[in-house]
Amino acid sequence: MSEWHSGTATLGGKVILITGAAQGLGEATARLARERGAAGLVLVDVNRDLGEVVASDVDGDGCRTLFVHANLADPAACAAVIEQADAAFGVVHGVVNAAAVTDRATVWDTTVELWDLLLDVNVRAPFLLMQGAARIMRRESVPGSMITIGSTTGYGGQPILLPYAVSKGALATMTRNLAYSLMRDHIRVNQVNLGWMDTPAEDRVQRQFHGADDDWLARAEADHPYGRLLKPAEVAAVFCYLLSDESGVMSGALIDYAQSVLGAGDPAVPPAEPFRTFDH
Repeated sequence: MSEWHSGTATLGGKVILITGAAQGLGEATARLARERGAAGLVLVDVNRDLGEVVASDVDGDGCRTLFVHANLADPAACAAVIEQADAAFGVVHGVVNAAAVTDRATVWDTTVELWDLLLDVNVRAPFLLMQGAARIMRRESVPGSMITIGSTTGYGGQPILLPYAVSKGALATMTRNLAYSLMRDHIRVNQVNLGWMDTPAEDRVQRQFHGADDDWLARAEADHPYGRLLKPAEVAAVFCYLLSDESGVMSGALIDYAQSVLGAGDPAVPPAEPFRTFDH
């Protein structure tokens, strides 16, 4: 059994699988995991060029790193990720499901293709990866910690985020189910529900779907209680705590990490003006 200790969460000797690792939150998690002593990293992303750069940067000094190019919308690609991780390290101690699709759509313009893409990447892929990792953990008789990345949108969401909100709501249920199912194997599963975060992917979404200009971030941050959006590095620190032995027996938790409090303040009401729809 792992020994609990206080202090900075360390990942000494652990092999961690991280999706969406080419930039943003996944990249920040990979870099911090290396700093915290991870012995191995399996970095997964659909962007081969950026992913290989990150893998090259974090490889070495006691942290062996494998990059796996994969489109997680394909179940076969998810299986290949687990197979390559197992072949390279023979064990997995942690999983961070940072990859996600965040495209906008409403009740009026959600297509079957977009619905399937969001559910495939945001829900099915994390399940397949955690299922595969859990099998390795059980086979090797090692405790494990796995993290899903939810969103406060999963509680209901904005009209323009219908399929995304559905995917994050489903992810929350799956997280709690897996946490309960795997507890006797000492495999923990927790979810962090994020608020608005400053990432390269969010910048693309703001420009593509909302016509944002170069000053959108400054305006958005000025409107928030702490004067900024969430930053990948601070969220990565939460992930490293959950991956470490310091988080003890914590499992099945849904942690809201956002500048809002669900249920507090005035009740939300639909806008009087019609909300925007999108062409796909």
